[in-house]
Amino acid sequence: MKNKPSLWNRNRRQPQVEPEAEIQAVVSPNLQGEILPLDIPANDPLLAYVQSSPGVIDLAQLNLDSPTLQGMREAGIRLALPLVSQGELIGLLNLGPRRSEQDYSSDDMRLLQNLATQAAPALRVAQLVRQQQAEARQRERIEQELRVARVIQETLLPAEIPVFKGWQIQPFWQPAREVSGDFYDFIQLPDGRMAVIIADVTDKGVPAALVMATTRSILRGAAEHMISPGEVLARTNDLLYPDIPQKMFVTCLYLLLEPESGKIVFANAGHNLPYLISNGQVTELRATGMPLGLLPGMQYEEVETQLSEGDALLLSSDGLVEAHNPNREMYGFEHMVKVMESKITTDEIVPELLRTLKEFTGENYEQEDDITLVTLLHTASGTHAEGSLNWSLVAEFDIPSQPGNERPASEKVIEILEAFSLDDTVKNRLQTAVAEATMNAMEHGNQYREDLPVRIRVTKSDAQINIRIHDFGQGIAQIEMVTPDLDSKLAGEQSPRGWGLFLIQNMVDEMNILQGEQGQIIELIVNR
Repeated sequence: MKNKPSLWNRNRRQPQVEPEAEIQAVVSPNLQGEILPLDIPANDPLLAYVQSSPGVIDLAQLNLDSPTLQGMREAGIRLALPLVSQGELIGLLNLGPRRSEQDYSSDDMRLLQNLATQAAPALRVAQLVRQQQAEARQRERIEQELRVARVIQETLLPAEIPVFKGWQIQPFWQPAREVSGDFYDFIQLPDGRMAVIIADVTDKGVPAALVMATTRSILRGAAEHMISPGEVLARTNDLLYPDIPQKMFVTCLYLLLEPESGKIVFANAGHNLPYLISNGQVTELRATGMPLGLLPGMQYEEVETQLSEGDALLLSSDGLVEAHNPNREMYGFEHMVKVMESKITTDEIVPELLRTLKEFTGENYEQEDDITLVTLLHTASGTHAEGSLNWSLVAEFDIPSQPGNERPASEKVIEILEAFSLDDTVKNRLQTAVAEATMNAMEHGNQYREDLPVRIRVTKSDAQINIRIHDFGQGIAQIEMVTPDLDSKLAGEQSPRGWGLFLIQNMVDEMNILQGEQGQIIELIVNR
């Protein structure tokens, strides 16, 4: 049965009806009782009897070998009236002996039958409402747990992008669901080299995310004790194999970069092959090996190559190449190679791949698999020293300090950045950050003075986008950032002033508060 029938006991003196049902008001204000769950076993003959009997049932007249019937009699139930809605038994209306000690009359039976006709639909509605509310609570609980899992998973990704003289490293990670089976990692080794890892766990959702976290920990542990990429993958495979769930495995590419020389050594455990982009030519770099967790005792081939100045290396998971358009055609490796061979600079590889993916799949595309991309760009020596990137102006404009102007300001910034193919989530978060920062500058910096505008300046480098919101408060100090403490707020010990800056900081990759010649600057930095 889809819904367990409800047992309504007439002989209860005090009603304890649950709020969702409110069934006594539908039936009669004079009939008070209690709605109780009634779980009749499928093999109990009473179930078949009540399903086939449309009228009032006198329990004293029944001769059935039924534990449920025996229990109802012991509870003092005299009559049972099946409540049927749309041909389905949804409950029983149960009555004890009359208080007058007289037998139930034929008029009583007709009244009960009419009562059942009215009560059944109302009880059915109450059951459906209760079921929907329970399902909504369950969905909310699961969604909350997935949000927490997503936050935890994001903390496992590198918090900072490594910076080396003459190199740019650009990661991109976009899960298809709340949590992901894809991951990437950067491990700085004592000898000055850096390990770059990209991996993809079969399946999606929470199981894949758990395997992802386990694999990451094992890889990091192996990298501390072993230098060879092949040895790291072999050790990880042997440790992962006994505990990985059946029919799951991990594809992984483990790469060692020597920043000074440009030398690269890598091993591959069944992952997508890396692509070298050099002088407009794209070369597939091959290395073989079984995925992690399939079989014990595996060995992994190592391949060595050299990246010269101007070269780039692309590492990717299969979420990009296996995306489909509305005609079920796959994006594919050939499409990806053509994009990389087109007349684009190395720092435009990832934005161009994402742009062409969106163009290929269409506006209504529902992402099928996690997408992870990592590019290693070998720039000219000294071009990008640590803390000194080549910035170029994208746009600059002023906006009057008037309430509500934060919205058009943030919308204009997002419009300006459309050419950079930012992820929708990044754009939404950035729009919130710009709006909050602009409002902060107008209110606390310029104090809504009409003669003091807010200046917004957008610049870009190969790796980042920088947005500066500059007030001209002439020395008027803005509020300082405060970490929200709800308990302190409720106790009257903390005001919400400064909470906006806390929000801004959590919407972008980096936030800085700078002192300008006049007023202050809130600097927002987003990694491309």
